[in-house]
Parts: sequence; structure tokens; C-alpha cells
Amino acid sequence: MSTFLITFAVFVAVIAAMSIGYIIQKKVVKGSCGGLGAVGIEKVCNCPEPCDARKKREAREAARAEKLAAWEKDRIA
Repeated sequence: MSTFLITFAVFVAVIAAMSIGYIIQKKVVKGSCGGLGAVGIEKVCNCPEPCDARKKREAREAARAEKLAAWEKDRIA
């Protein structure tokens, strides 16, 4: 049990030190440089063919986009 408490105390101390450093420096939190594109991955799922659930979701999104475009066209005209 003492090992757990010591480990927990170390983690709390490290997190506290990092948060104090962040507060003092007043820097904005930023992402990594380039993300997945920097390592040559073009999409999150590096599969050659998307799964059926993804195909259905993309079809729904495309249908929604078409419906929205048609609605805006009718609204403007």
C-alpha cells in the first residue's frame, strides 16, 4: 500500500508542477506540428476500403448536404 501512496504522491506532484509552470508561462495549449499528415497518414483509418458503418455514415452526410443545398437554393430563389 505504501508503494501505491508514494507513486500517487509523485504523480500528483508532477501534475502540480506542470500546472504551475503552465500558469506562470501563460502559454496557449497547442497541438503537435503537422499531426498525422506529418507521418504520412492521409486519414485516421489507414484502411484501403472503409467499413460498412463508415460508408453508411458518409452516405447520410452526403444526403444531408444535398438536402441542405437544395433547401438553400429554394430559399434564395
